[in-house]
Amino acid sequence: MTAGPAVTVVIADDHPLFRFGLKAALDGHENITVVGEAADGEQLLSVVEHTRPDVVLTDLAMPNLNGTEAVGELTSRHPGIGVMVLTMHDDDQALIGALRAGARGYLLKGADRTEIVRAVLAVASGSAVYGEATAQRINAFFTQARRDYVAQIFPELTSRESELLELVAQGHTNDEIARRLFLSEKTVRNHVAAIMNKLGTNNRAATVAKARDAGLGQPSIGEH
Repeated sequence: MTAGPAVTVVIADDHPLFRFGLKAALDGHENITVVGEAADGEQLLSVVEHTRPDVVLTDLAMPNLNGTEAVGELTSRHPGIGVMVLTMHDDDQALIGALRAGARGYLLKGADRTEIVRAVLAVASGSAVYGEATAQRINAFFTQARRDYVAQIFPELTSRESELLELVAQGHTNDEIARRLFLSEKTVRNHVAAIMNKLGTNNRAATVAKARDAGLGQPSIGEH
């Protein structure tokens, strides 16, 4: 099978030995070519300006201009370039900061060569890529954020009712919700009835419409 055109990559990390190993790992793949390296955020912006790669693979903790700021600048100046973070930082602040800045991928430095190569190729094709643990944390963060949002716009609902309303707005049936939350279907029906009573809706369709008008019903990462 003939290999396709090479995906061009710029890597950024302030540790020369790590860059050396990462470059060797990526250049060893027939469909990837590293076209530039940078040791800090400002240098990264300059290298990308001159090379215009398909993918940027960057750390977050770098001097002069940190990785998160660099990601924001890159996605603003070059929206067609896929930016992926490869870092030791696995805290929520770093993760959410990178995603808000526009990163399309987030892997920890413990990832093996195969996972990194697969992620680079996926980001180059327009996909978003996260390690399994990272994806779970993203879901947890935004699930809690949605619950907090529901509590603000529908303060009359209990925490459990807010959780159910989000699932109802996503189109899940009572049976699906019961299995998902490990509840009996009767308990779910009772909760849904209580939600409708509090929201002043007289049927499920009206409840879904009211919830979606408020911005609910968006699937979590990894859900279809």
